[in-house]
Amino acid sequence: MKSKIYIVAVMMLVSFAFAKAQQSNQFSNTQHAIIMSDEATAPMRVFKITKESDSLLLRQNSIAVDVDPKDKTLQRLVDRMYATVRDSMSLGAGIAAPQVGVLKRIAWVQRFDKPEFPFEVILNPVIKQYSKKKQECREGCLSIPDRRDTLNSRAYAILVEYDTMKNEHVVEMVEDFTAVIFQHEIDHLNGILYLDHLAEEQREAAESN
Repeated sequence: MKSKIYIVAVMMLVSFAFAKAQQSNQFSNTQHAIIMSDEATAPMRVFKITKESDSLLLRQNSIAVDVDPKDKTLQRLVDRMYATVRDSMSLGAGIAAPQVGVLKRIAWVQRFDKPEFPFEVILNPVIKQYSKKKQECREGCLSIPDRRDTLNSRAYAILVEYDTMKNEHVVEMVEDFTAVIFQHEIDHLNGILYLDHLAEEQREAAESN
């Protein structure tokens, strides 16, 4: 009887160790649970500023990820973020990981500067340079329901570098509305919302009068 109990206990420990080995060590247990709670094609809950706990998370800085195409948790997150931004309840032009409750430097952006306007995932993006030329743009946000505003402070062009899921490092100049999408999503990774830019514009306009 004791030997059977011992064998069962060993099997349980082996199963637990195997499960831990399958879990990415760059995601917390909470993040892993959120990401793996459903299939790759299942949209995730979008965090919104109308909920206090969501708003607090959206104001935090995200952490860089180790790009590993074999990381199943990372791949599931990337897939589910895409499902979320393309879901009929969202239909955005981009989404960042904090918007689904995961503080990692990952975003999907729609490339209006390429044929058929594809979506691309960018990891660990950094804007290296902003053009002096600005552009006026109308912005909305999945995390800010029922609101759109016109900003005048977005750079017309940016020099940006980022990683891909194929472990490639890309450096490119992005212009026009696609540059706005990049700036908007990278802001999310830094805990910044487009409303912050709007408030700054309004403050500067008031001071100049």
